[in-house]
Amino acid sequence: MECGELLKELSGISAITGRENMASEKIAGLFREYCDDVRIDAFYNVIGLKKGCGKNPRSILVTAHYDEIGLIVTGIEDTGFLRFDAAGGVDPKAIGAMEVTVHGKKDLFGVIGAKPPHLIPPEDSGKAVKMEDMRIDIGLDGEEARKLVSIGDMVSFRTVPQKLLNNRIAGKSLDNRSGVAALIEILKELKKLHHEDDVYVVATVQEELGLIGAFSTSYNIKADLAIVIDACHGDMPDCPSDETFPLGKGVAIAVGPILSRKHTKEIIKLAKSENIPYQIDPEAGDTGTEAAAHSVAREGIPVILLSVPTKYMHTAVEMVSVDDVVATGKLAARYIAGRAKD
Repeated sequence: MECGELLKELSGISAITGRENMASEKIAGLFREYCDDVRIDAFYNVIGLKKGCGKNPRSILVTAHYDEIGLIVTGIEDTGFLRFDAAGGVDPKAIGAMEVTVHGKKDLFGVIGAKPPHLIPPEDSGKAVKMEDMRIDIGLDGEEARKLVSIGDMVSFRTVPQKLLNNRIAGKSLDNRSGVAALIEILKELKKLHHEDDVYVVATVQEELGLIGAFSTSYNIKADLAIVIDACHGDMPDCPSDETFPLGKGVAIAVGPILSRKHTKEIIKLAKSENIPYQIDPEAGDTGTEAAAHSVAREGIPVILLSVPTKYMHTAVEMVSVDDVVATGKLAARYIAGRAKD
């Protein structure tokens, strides 16, 4: 499948953080075409193994989280309106009047109701609406709603992924389905390359809640090297240029204290020699990614962090460049295949 179509397919899947079981079999199916073994663990991490050809293969762990931000139902009013809270880092300013799917006894269409401007008192005009003041409307009264919806049910955003000009894709959950697409690109590239080391590609869970899937995975798989693929901020107006990266200019390679200086220098050198477009992402401290989990697993795992520039992160409509996803997969795969013995 072409990478742009894969991104659209992955964006359309619902896997709210903590409820990744909704999509684990789908992800596993995508891995099976390229892996020697695929399994889903107790947390719903999806683990694919592509065996190396070496006599004494090392283990390389490549992770990308597949959970997405969403909402959780916290109350059902007699009027049928649903109260909710965030599951993951949801900005209330970005969700007013959004269409959603409530995952109750069956999937239900809903909208996050927005008060018309005509009914807003002048003193409140222009003020941000708090999440506790928002409601989801599913078109039912309280009695009917309670038959289909329970407190604790999850809610996902309804966004139809679209291909834009300049080979860009817009849709929900591209943080970090673009990383999952890059995992597939790695596997596709490795199918054409000789690699001595065993490669574990893992679509991890609950990153948005605290790197939970990464902690369990890096403890379970005794890796010699970890490569994390995640999203970084795409460039936008009025945002600092040293914290955002233009789309279409290549993978962002992070440099920073918790990342392996040796392996990062090697992969930058490879990107230059292979003419793979890249950008440098300076990370002075905690990267906010699974790199933090892998770096302290067991005795500690050396980590490389690669990121796909992503506009409008943690909204229901994010945007990435297909070219950046392909570049990320190609660079990681060629680094894996070309690794020399330490």
